Amino acid sequence: MEYADIASLHQVSKIALGTWAIGGWMWGGSDERDAMATIHRALDLGINAIDTAPVYGFGRAEDIVGKAIRQIPVSERPYVATKVGLTWRDGKVFRDSRPARLRQEVEDSLRRLGIDHIDLYFVHWPDRQSDFAEAAQTLESLRREGKIREIAVSNFQPADMQKFLQGTGIAANQLPYNLFERGIEKEILPFCHERRIPIVAYGALCRGLLSGKMTAGRTFDGDDLRRVDPKFQAPHFQHYLAAAGQLDTLAHRLGHSLLGLALRWLLDQPDVVCALWGARRPEQLENLEEALGWHLDADNLREIDDILQKNIPDPVGPEFMAPPEERPADL
Repeated sequence: MEYADIASLHQVSKIALGTWAIGGWMWGGSDERDAMATIHRALDLGINAIDTAPVYGFGRAEDIVGKAIRQIPVSERPYVATKVGLTWRDGKVFRDSRPARLRQEVEDSLRRLGIDHIDLYFVHWPDRQSDFAEAAQTLESLRREGKIREIAVSNFQPADMQKFLQGTGIAANQLPYNLFERGIEKEILPFCHERRIPIVAYGALCRGLLSGKMTAGRTFDGDDLRRVDPKFQAPHFQHYLAAAGQLDTLAHRLGHSLLGLALRWLLDQPDVVCALWGARRPEQLENLEEALGWHLDADNLREIDDILQKNIPDPVGPEFMAPPEERPADL
């Protein structure tokens, strides 16, 4: 495993376990026994950070993470990152970073996780109906109370971060970033680089497109997120599969898999301090080592960019995942 520091959190594994799929919501459900075994297997493999959120299964992911880590001696427990600033009703999610909501959420998360503090606390999405500085100051108060170690943001644009910084520092920005989703490189990465705000990347395998297992005949059922992801619809799906095929050829020429190449590319980005690996069964972690212990050189990076440019004429971003900007008046 490779490790890095995130503010006061020392030697955090550069691959963290993401638990959106473990929560089941928008991933076709989950099995608690498999989920807990996955968490324990991740720790065996050197992962020492788990990323979760209240909205992942509307509390289910946090509950499962809490049950799993309570089975581990306190001295061996991983760093726990979770999120704040979303509320939900009837399965629909809305942004809400009003102070009362923030204070309620931290208590709810601590209870579900069964811990006395959160190591890294992300504001899940920017709530532009609320005052950013006031939200930041509320979180800073919670940090001084010992309920949070480090305050971070997620999916924040430069203007959002600029306002948030008026109330507190930012330990990291968690963003969608992978070989197929590189929109943050235009404005967000330069802003974060200049202010030394590291990136925690989610969606490393672009919802399976970079796993090496996706085929043209794959279908998605129920509430699977990929049913509404434009990348998985014609003609984009064919373009991305063609690019994945050529990237797979490159990866094997280098002695690695497509999965290893995609994750290695991400870990080699200078501002990425950690990448989330979403798994809900232990066997989905067994290829972890394919991304470790090697690096891509300049020629490799140019070849990757050429493959993307030739095969994906109309790149599609992850914007479809964003919750609505406005919440109902009665929430």
